[in-house]
Formats: sequence, structure tokens, C-alpha cells
Amino acid sequence: MLYRILRTLFPIFFRLLFRAKVAGLENMPKEGPVILAANHMSNWDPPFLACFLPRTVSYMAKQELFENPIFSAAIRSCYAFPVKRGAADLNAIKTAIQLLKDGHCLALFPEGTRSATGDVGRAEAGVGLIAARTRAPVVPAAISGTNLIFSGKKLLPTLSLRYGEPVYFKGNAKNKEDLEAFSQSILDEITKMKKMQEEENK
Repeated sequence: MLYRILRTLFPIFFRLLFRAKVAGLENMPKEGPVILAANHMSNWDPPFLACFLPRTVSYMAKQELFENPIFSAAIRSCYAFPVKRGAADLNAIKTAIQLLKDGHCLALFPEGTRSATGDVGRAEAGVGLIAARTRAPVVPAAISGTNLIFSGKKLLPTLSLRYGEPVYFKGNAKNKEDLEAFSQSILDEITKMKKMQEEENK
């Protein structure tokens, strides 16, 4: 219920206040397993990334967010599940893989954490690992402007979101270098799309 309410309200919020520009929706599979991989700059990124899509999106969220029982119940109702940062969390990986095997959409941030500067950082191997285990397509998504929302730099920045074309893992699923290279290739594509958006918004 909460997810459906927010999915109705957030697009209005982002379009009216921040003149949100959304492109590439046709690249998102309408059904079946898909990994949605995006850059991460702000707590606004998860709702911004998901609210324009007609299908439900699940998220990994840092375990600390689940410590408050009220907030935990709220984000669980929005299909988030906990992950321990700084170590390989096998339970979170198993949950992610099962969601994809069940045909759902899973959103991941390849950098593993928010960027303090707004620049896209280096990728961790997680996206490659989960893509290799499930053979689900990965849709790269570039987010621009969310780090400036209600900031001292610009109160109401223009936001942009672009979904890229699906990419499939084709390397050796047991080779760590292949997993890391695939994750980085996804992040490189996100970086390219983000730069394109920023040029368009000048």
C-alpha cells in the first residue's frame, strides 16, 4: 500500500518541484528479472530511480536503516531488504538472487555507497556477481542533480534520469576479474550518460 501511494506521489513531486527529465523508459523490460544499476549521490536516489517505472523495484539498503522498527517497517513495505556494508553479506546476496529468479526488478548501486562529491566512483564486484549468478539483464541508469536537492548550492535543481540499454554478463562467472570488469563497465556507461545529461542541462 505505502509503495503504491509513494509511486503515485513522487513523480508529481519530482516533476513539479525539480522539472525532472526522464529518458530511456523504453529500455526497461516490462517483465522478467532485471538489475537496475545506478550511480548514488543522495537519499533521494532510490525513490527517484523507481517512481517512474510501472513495475515494483526492490532495493538493498544498509542494515543501519533497519534498526528503527518504525522506519524498518516502512522501507520493508517498499521492498527494501538489509545488507551489511564492508563485507560480503551472503544472506543479502541470496535474497537478491532469489528476487531475480522470481522475475522481479532489483536496484543496485555499483559504487556500494553514496558519492560525497557527486562524481561517479569505482565499482564493486556485486553487480557482476549477481548478474553472473542469475544471467539477468543489467539496465544502467544515470541520475543527475539529486545531490543538490535543498542544498546551499541550489534549492530546486533540475533533475535528470536516463535508463540505458540492457547489458548481459558474458564472462566467466567464477573469475573475480571478469566480475569486477563487468561491474566497472556498467559504471563507465553510467558515467557517460551522466555527463551527457549534465551537458544537456547547462
